[in-house]
Amino acid sequence: MEQTAVARVLFAAPASGSGKTTVVCAIMEALRRRGLKLAACKCGPDYIDPLFHRAVLGIPSQNIDLFLLGKRWHGAAVARRLVAEAGADTDITVIEGAMGYYDGIGTSESNSAYAVRAALAAPAVLIVDGRGAALSLAATLRGFVTFRRNSGLQGFILNHVKPSVYTYYRQVLEEETGLKAYGYLPELPDCTFASRHLGLVTAGEIEDLQATLGRLAQAAEEGIDLDGLLQLAAGAPPLNWCDKKVPQCQPVRLAVADDEAFCFYYAAELDLFRKLGAEIIPFSPIHDAALPDCDALYLGGGYPELHAPALTANASMRQSIRTALADGLPCLAECGGFMYLQESYSDGTGSYPWVGALPGSSHLTQRLVRFGYITVTAEEDTLLGPAGTTFRAHEFHYSDSTANGTSCTARKASGTRSWPCIQASPTLFAGYPHLNLTGHPEQAARFLHAAAAYAAKRGASREN
Repeated sequence: MEQTAVARVLFAAPASGSGKTTVVCAIMEALRRRGLKLAACKCGPDYIDPLFHRAVLGIPSQNIDLFLLGKRWHGAAVARRLVAEAGADTDITVIEGAMGYYDGIGTSESNSAYAVRAALAAPAVLIVDGRGAALSLAATLRGFVTFRRNSGLQGFILNHVKPSVYTYYRQVLEEETGLKAYGYLPELPDCTFASRHLGLVTAGEIEDLQATLGRLAQAAEEGIDLDGLLQLAAGAPPLNWCDKKVPQCQPVRLAVADDEAFCFYYAAELDLFRKLGAEIIPFSPIHDAALPDCDALYLGGGYPELHAPALTANASMRQSIRTALADGLPCLAECGGFMYLQESYSDGTGSYPWVGALPGSSHLTQRLVRFGYITVTAEEDTLLGPAGTTFRAHEFHYSDSTANGTSCTARKASGTRSWPCIQASPTLFAGYPHLNLTGHPEQAARFLHAAAAYAAKRGASREN
């Protein structure tokens, strides 16, 4: 058992759309400009908010998802390890919540920001949208404090309010709720982050992001009690955690698609692959002519639908991937990566030929097709495990495919329904579900063992 002192604070909100990411980025950029060393984490499975964290800090942000990281206590144990490792030797670790503070799986608080706070023993600050309310804000805050006996809430920040409004109501809000006021952020119409069908646009798509962060940092210095937040975070108790030993694999080269179209990865999972013995080789299906020299391929999710013409135009890359997979290159493909491996994609205005390594075609719809946490059970032997192996995963996509696969069965975490998914083989695991193997190193090791076997086969063929 390890014990690490980690100054940490979790920022939550009553609901999505309260401005958590904007306020968190403002605070982190202001503290960074003070010369402090920070780490960042995000509750839940979201890929986009961590990209904003990385744009501010220049280092990966860790996803803390108790469901994806493992069953029961295991997920909490892995979460504590990730935060202890990320927050060691930093001045503060900032943890951004997801959705509303108590919103979890189904009608429960399981896997909510509240549950993450409890697992990490972190003080929490509620970010409240102050538009169109006055004393009613006290009712909102008091309700969140008293909803559970140990809410963990220590303070609040008002978003979208004028300085005069904050000054006028601060004392009464503190008196009515017992929470400490940690400041406000005013309306900043030139600092909003645009959204699209999967949430915010990615940080890399905002041309003037650094200028926007500068304005947010200035507003945070003027309106938010940064010294008070640092003091609150420093009061968090030491984290107790265990460092689970990972199985060692033969050194292999793992090609990871990383560009405008494919950017949805969990930092801890990539770190796990490195610990297991993989060298991560980033490449671009849009800009590079062919796959790099590699022993396995990881095609993550992202926004391939926004770059369909460019992906189609790179015929040499499509041919390179198709040939490699036909040769037995082990491949893990999730959501957008799965779509790219199929024969074609259509968006209502045109059809685009893609890799063609897998049967089927995908198309964009006008609604979320399947979304939420799921448990995936292998019905046959796959790259990641034999028949009967279970994986925790999530789906969130507006597209669908004519061939989603039948190698596995997905079941909603709530148990309400199930459906077939995944095209798989001993060298393939491809489908809409997003995985996070961080809490399941044995399955990640199986992927890399297949990569080592492929490398040995290639070596033998070269010698002959």
